[in-house]
Order: sequence, then structure tokens, then C-alpha cells
Amino acid sequence: MVQQYWVGDFFIDLSRNQITKNEETQTLAPKAMRVLTHLANNQGKVISQDALLDHVWQGTVVSPNTLQRSIAQLRRAFGDDGKDQAYIKTHAKQGYSLECNVRWGEEEPAITSANAKHSTRKAPDKLQSVIQFRLVPMVLLTVLMLMILGATGYRYMADNSAPQLVISHMRALTATDNKESAGIYSPDGQYIVFHRFSEQECINNIWAKEIKSQQEFQLTKELGVYSNHSLSPDGQKLTFISIGDCAEPITQKKCYQLVNLDFNKALHSSQLPTVLMECKTSKIRNPIWLSNNNIALMQQTSDSWKLINYSVDQNRSEVIYEIENGSVIDYDFSLQKGQIALTSIHGDGHYYIDMLKPNGEVISSNRIILPEGIGRYRFIYPNFSPLDDRLIFSIGKRLFMLATDGTVSRVSLPLDEPIGTPKIHPHGNKMLAIKGYYDSDIISMPISDIGKLKQHTDESVYAVLQRSNVTEDSAKFQPSGELVAFKSERSGEDQVWIADKNGARQLSQFSMDTYLYDLQWAKDGKSILVNADKEFVQLFLDGTVNKFDLKHAANELFHWDSVKQTALTLIWFNGKKRLAQLNLVNPSKHVIYDKTAVWAQKNTSGDIIFTDLMGRFWYPGPAEDQLIEALNGQGSDRRFVVNKDIIYGINDDFELWSYSLSDGEFKLLGDVPKNIDYVTDSDGENLLMSIQIASRKEVLELYFEH
Repeated sequence: MVQQYWVGDFFIDLSRNQITKNEETQTLAPKAMRVLTHLANNQGKVISQDALLDHVWQGTVVSPNTLQRSIAQLRRAFGDDGKDQAYIKTHAKQGYSLECNVRWGEEEPAITSANAKHSTRKAPDKLQSVIQFRLVPMVLLTVLMLMILGATGYRYMADNSAPQLVISHMRALTATDNKESAGIYSPDGQYIVFHRFSEQECINNIWAKEIKSQQEFQLTKELGVYSNHSLSPDGQKLTFISIGDCAEPITQKKCYQLVNLDFNKALHSSQLPTVLMECKTSKIRNPIWLSNNNIALMQQTSDSWKLINYSVDQNRSEVIYEIENGSVIDYDFSLQKGQIALTSIHGDGHYYIDMLKPNGEVISSNRIILPEGIGRYRFIYPNFSPLDDRLIFSIGKRLFMLATDGTVSRVSLPLDEPIGTPKIHPHGNKMLAIKGYYDSDIISMPISDIGKLKQHTDESVYAVLQRSNVTEDSAKFQPSGELVAFKSERSGEDQVWIADKNGARQLSQFSMDTYLYDLQWAKDGKSILVNADKEFVQLFLDGTVNKFDLKHAANELFHWDSVKQTALTLIWFNGKKRLAQLNLVNPSKHVIYDKTAVWAQKNTSGDIIFTDLMGRFWYPGPAEDQLIEALNGQGSDRRFVVNKDIIYGINDDFELWSYSLSDGEFKLLGDVPKNIDYVTDSDGENLLMSIQIASRKEVLELYFEH
């Protein structure tokens, strides 16, 4: 079978699953490459969906959505937005065809009238042909060749000066219908330790698996809300964070406990953890054992994060590292190197990679230079890699290396599903990551029918909008229209879609691994503002796009006034998250409030209603914010929406309620399914919500090529 060929001026290398043009190489999933090759073998012919599915996914039952995702990936690689369809053409109810000329082998195609518009590229790593310059004087041709060779040589040296990490293969270490996360190796490399979640609930147990025998052990005796864990250097003690409701809340609804259990005992019999310390007025996360019975962990106070050291022997903590007018984002510790790698946001609004000694002494601090294709405000969470002075991180389907000087380079690894940032094996020859999917649907439910859910929890009460097997959420009603806008991964990437009674279509064309947070309709219903990688992009229904140049990372998009062009959001300001109303046209008119918020909305009068860390509701009063006492105990992490002057929310008992801001009337409307993620919008008669269907994630092991 031929391993290389050309599609127009794109060079296809099947041995590497790569498509190259103008020295820019993209790595695609193997299945997408097989789809392309089958179409190339039948260039110009219409191949049905069934024929493509049978050829590429032999013996495997998959939905047409799977094929559509591969087609979408190929179109993005070719720079085809799906409208012009210059490369892959869709034939309604028939199939697909490859319209561009195909040339087999790695020789550069000749420029002809048939492919001239696609022929501007030389074969990778070969000297560009100079045939078209035969009429150029010999002296100029020599100069040109020297310039090309010099530039090529410089690029070659630049690209190959950095150490390379090559992944040879991967395998799944767990295979259940559950969601698993937070995989780490034991210090001796014989076990993996991970979380396994209860079906459709955010509670979990911690498990271990012996890699050689594949035997599994449940370490924790009872389900709980457990976060990241770490084993002591001798492998004897497992520490993690346990999160629960505070018996007597002080400044936050949840209390955070640093807990411990004996790992060897837990391998024989599930254990109840021992509490080391409890935080009632701050959050803690990501504990990692250092040495000498010390544990590093992140602590949030005054809305910003710092790195602290907890001494088990002395039962006290001290600050390792904190940033004035800034915040720690994440960190990792290497016992072998004796160093801490820490990402942070500084007072200048930029992200940094800080290398520390365990006592907090700064070895180096450099600004992170994110390459094109990664949003400038996108948080990254790197871990140590086997290479010196290199960390590794994932932003979804792509892996990157981060040097301690702040530069970023790509790791070649074709993936069809996102993975989490890997954890390296103690011997440095492989790493763990979490791979899988989250399936959520959008449901529309008449408010008057909510009470029926006490007897019926199936789809007889609510309607599912465009069922798919991927993540879909953030649905919003079009003002004075019949459209619904929502986020969906059904085309293979997170995109904005719009739907009506006749079907749905993709509106946005965001690049791979763009993360969409939320969206809002314009008042006239003709455009949508979306928070894409913490930046605001306005999408018009006619396909026009307008990107706003924000001076701050927008962590949420609560409300958009499309007439005044203001947006209510959360931003990082002097190292703290602050509620802000950004003026999208004139930054000098930004209004930054001296308060944070978990969630916020506006009523028809433009008043801000928000919830705090205690789950309490507030709205503006004549002199200061007023507590809505009738809603004490009704706040939850399922958010709330405001339609005119009515607030709709879901409490921790999965009861839907309404509250009138005008007359103070509170109503319990009825139960909602316990797999509800969020309530996202209301038009006064109906509610839009996202509902979890399934979540399957598994621990994956990736091997390095030697």
C-alpha cells in the first residue's frame, strides 16, 4: 500500500498520520486518514456513508456522527470551512467525494491548469523545485538558492535543537463503564492509583490496580467527594482532599479536609481516612508529598491561590510561594530533580513558569509564550517529563512540551478524544493520562410540567434537543425567535450550533481544542457572543465573525448587553477574581466591582443578582448589596437563570424553585432528574437544562519511543 500521496498541494504521509502544506504539519486520527485514503482511491466518485463506515470501521458498530467527525477533521486540515467544499464534497443523502486531484507517491505534483490553485507546496524536507525560475538569471538564481538553503538550515537547527519526545504506542489500563480520573503511579511503579466515580454522581472511591496482575483494590471504604491524591515517597501513605458540607459554614459552604490512609493496609481492606487538617475559610487542592513527612498543597485565600507546605510531624503549615497581585495556577513536584514547577498569573496579566526549590527559593521565572492555536488566556497545567528542563501538558487532543524558559513545542500524537495532562512513570519510560468522553444532552421542559417529574423521570415529561453521544450544553433561547443556540462537540470539536424544529447547523468554526465557556444572544437575535478560551467572539447568523480585544481573561460570560456592548463577567484583577462589567468598545469604561461571585445574572432592569461561596443570593440595594433571605439554602452549583424578574434555580435536593424579585414570592415547583448538570435559560414558559447521559473515562498508558 502506498504510504505517501498528494491531494492538491497537501502532502499526505500515512506512516505518520500527517498532512503537510507549506512546512506546516498537522497530525490527524488514524481513522480520519483512512477515510481520506479511501476517498482518494476513488477520487471524483461519490462514496456512501455506509461504504465508508464498512471500510474504515470494519466489524465495529458506530454511528454516522463518527464519520462526520472525521470528515470535519479533514476539512479543517485542508482549511475548508465546509461551505465551499473545494476538497471533500457532501452529496445530500448519497455520501462524500474527494474533488481535488490526487497524485500517488512522494514526488511533488506538476503544476497544471487542473490543480494550479492548489499547487504551492514542495514535498516535506526536499529542496523546493526551481523549474519555474528557469528564465531567472543565473546569478539571481544562485542567490535565491543560498537564501532558501540558509533559511531551511536555520529552521532545521531551530526545530531540532530542542529534545524530542516521541510516543510509540498506548494502551488502556482500565475498562469499565465508570468515569475514572486522577491516575498516578506508585513510587515503585507497580501500581496505579485513580478515582472511580459513582454513576451520574460527583462522588467517588479511590482505587488501586497492580499493573502486572491487573488486580484492582478499592482503597476507601465509603464514597465521598475526593480530589487529587499523592503517595508518600516510601509508598506507605496516601493523602488526598475530602470535600463536604460544613456543619457550621463561616465564609464558604464546603469544608476541605486533608486526609491520609495507610496504602498497604488499604490494599487488603478498604480504609476510612484519617483527617490531618481541616479548612473552613479557605480551599485547598492538589496535595503532593515532598520529603521528610511534608506535603505541598495549594490554598486559596482572598480569591487567589498560594503554595503551602504542611508538616505532618508538627501539624502546621507555612507558605512556600505566593505572588503579590497574582495567583498560583498549578504545580508539580519531581522527587528525582528535587524541584517544583509552578505556573502562575502575575500582576502584569501574563502567565509564568516558575521553577522552585522545595523551600520556595526561586530557580527561574519566565513568561510562558503560547504558540498560535492556543488561546492567549488559556490556563495550562504542565507536569514534569522525562526530558531535562521540559514539562508536558495537554489542552485536549494535543500534547505540548513547555521548556523552563517559557517556550512551547508540539508533541506528535494523533488522538480522536481529549486526554488529561499526563503523569510520568518513576522510571521515565511511560506516562499515565485520562482519556474518554462526557455525554450530555439539552432538554426543554415546560415549567408547568415540573411537578410531574415526581412520578415520571423519563422523556415523557421533557423533550431532548437533537440527541447526540457527545457533550452539549449552554443552550439559550433566541429572543423573539424560534432558534436555540448551544455548544456541541458533535462535529469533533467544541462549536456553537443553532437549532430549530427542522434540525441543527454548526455556526462557528473554532480551531482544534478551543474551549467554549458560555454564550449569550444579542437583543435582536441576529448574533451570539461566545466566550472562547476566555475571549469574546461575536458570531452573526450570516457567518460574519467579530472578535473583541480584551485586556483581561474573561472567566465567565454571565450577561451581554448587545446595545451598549457591555458584558458581565469574572476577570483576574490584581491577582483576584472580580466581578466586572466590561465595555467591549471602550476599555476605559470598564466597571470592576470589589466582589467575587460564583454565578451572576441580570434582570430586566439591569440589576445584578449573584451567589457567593456560601450559596447565598444577593442583589443591589440603595446603599449596599442586599441578601435575599428567602433563598438561603437554595443555592447550588447547578446555577440559576433570570427571566424578567423571576429567578429559577435548583437546590441541593434537586428541587426546582422560583422567586419573584417584584413581590418576594417563593415557590417550590417540583423535582428534577438527579443527573441535571445546569439550568441554562428560561423564556418564562419553558426551561432549558443540560442533563448527563453518560461519562466514561479510563486510565491510559502511553509509552515513549527509545
